[in-house]
Amino acid sequence: MKFFPAVLLFAYAVLAGSLVHAQSYPDRPVRIIIPFPPGGATDTLARVVSQKMGKTLGQTIIVENRAGATGAIGSDAIAKAAPDGYNLLLATSSTHAIAPAINSRLPYDVARDFTPITQLGSAAAILLVPNNSPAKSVQNLVDIARKNPGRLNYGSSGKGSYSHLVAAIFQAKTNTLMTHIPYKGTAAVIPDMIGGSIDFMFESISVALPRVREGQLRALGVTSPKRTPLAPEFPAISETVPGFESLVWYGLYGPKGMPEDIVQRINAAANQALDDAEVKAQFTRLGIDPAGGTPQQFTQMVVADSAKWKRIATELKVALD
Repeated sequence: MKFFPAVLLFAYAVLAGSLVHAQSYPDRPVRIIIPFPPGGATDTLARVVSQKMGKTLGQTIIVENRAGATGAIGSDAIAKAAPDGYNLLLATSSTHAIAPAINSRLPYDVARDFTPITQLGSAAAILLVPNNSPAKSVQNLVDIARKNPGRLNYGSSGKGSYSHLVAAIFQAKTNTLMTHIPYKGTAAVIPDMIGGSIDFMFESISVALPRVREGQLRALGVTSPKRTPLAPEFPAISETVPGFESLVWYGLYGPKGMPEDIVQRINAAANQALDDAEVKAQFTRLGIDPAGGTPQQFTQMVVADSAKWKRIATELKVALD
């Protein structure tokens, strides 16, 4: 019993140190890495959310694009960064659900090397074709592809990316064969599609819709289960191809081993940003549904989504190994 006061004193010191740690964070700018090129939906979303989070945290949040290897380069940089709360990653389905399902040689392990913070949102994609395409509808595109096996091509942000896998699912569901043309980002596909050298692609609503509104490209349908309020004139692809649907999610991670108090501070700042009316309005314009929630809820969602993509990759025999 004579050691009891000392134990209490030690516990108090640990608690006090933790509180001081939480109260002092952040005392310098925070970095969020976007593992894709500038101009895409992930990049835009990050800049919208980081601005509000920075105000809540009282520090500048620097958004850094580090593209390459379908998101693996930027993701690995955070996996190996200091777990001090100053290095964060805006991950997506591509980096943390699809990539692990098709690539056993990833330099990182999603479950082992990261600290989940929160899901930021989810969004559908749009099926796009050039203005000079003979396809005026999803059914037109399917009919043309069936009559010309392997002759139509589609662009993506890289082998094994979300845009690649969605197109692969579309082929499987429609019993068609098309040729995959991988790029280093979907933003790089757009000019070639406008020029007519790419026959179709799946792109995020936020990036695609302005091009469609300006008459540069034609939209055939959306990947959400139902029509989106953002563009109700475009049918859900499932209206033509039963059972076809696909959404991409966006989420915030840090390196493994982050202090729980800092995780909670970042989580609270992110959730506060997602609840902001201005952010909600910008998300609506981007075609993104805000999410939020706890790190535990985020983890459960990723586990379920990863299992789905693993099943799809196995069924479609898609692998990078």
